[in-house]
Amino acid sequence: MKIENAVVLVSGANRGIGQAFVRELLARGARKVYAAARDPATITPQAGVYPLRLDVNSPEDVAAAAAQASDVSLVINNAGIAQPGGFLAADSEEVARRIFETNFFAVLRMSKAFAPILAAQGGGGLLNVLSVASWVNGSELAAYSASKSAAWSLTNSLRYELAAQKTQVLGLHMGYVDTDLTRGLDAPKSSPQEIVGRALDALESGSDEVLADALTQHVKSGMTADRPSYLPQHASTVPA
Repeated sequence: MKIENAVVLVSGANRGIGQAFVRELLARGARKVYAAARDPATITPQAGVYPLRLDVNSPEDVAAAAAQASDVSLVINNAGIAQPGGFLAADSEEVARRIFETNFFAVLRMSKAFAPILAAQGGGGLLNVLSVASWVNGSELAAYSASKSAAWSLTNSLRYELAAQKTQVLGLHMGYVDTDLTRGLDAPKSSPQEIVGRALDALESGSDEVLADALTQHVKSGMTADRPSYLPQHASTVPA
């Protein structure tokens, strides 16, 4: 789909990748951008931007957003959360439920609410922000990785389910991005602008999936190797 003259909703639009999406959408000629956040006052005022109250974990907020943004032709499910820790931590079940609520169930909730609106616009597009962690879980962000794996599967299913109404479904995968979410992580990071630019290029070219950085491309290409990239990349040591 084309960005020019599109009406777009971006969740988690007040910072990081969401904020970068808003800027780049306007630069590419989007007619209107609903910049959604739990607190609309955190959205930077600018021409073409319509702050929208949206807590993606609230069914009432999602329903109200769908009613208000009934002219949307592209939905970008960007809102997400993370917390360090492995599955053997004492609080891992609580953490996993909280992260899945935002990173999986909220994406499902938003997709269901806006699918009829996209159909009314001739199909439009749905862009889900995923991660290289959809495929690799090294336990540092165990619940986050698991939630992104689930969101990847959800995205793949929605691609089939929305095909009849001609909705383009794009999954965006990337490694570390220089945002608040990765603050304190000592690792190479892409800029939000780089990731967003590649995502929108892929959307406009009609792609189903975009691997937005070198790390993600390397991991995906290694998934069918003799020792796949999602396994530890060191020799196993088994006691005699």
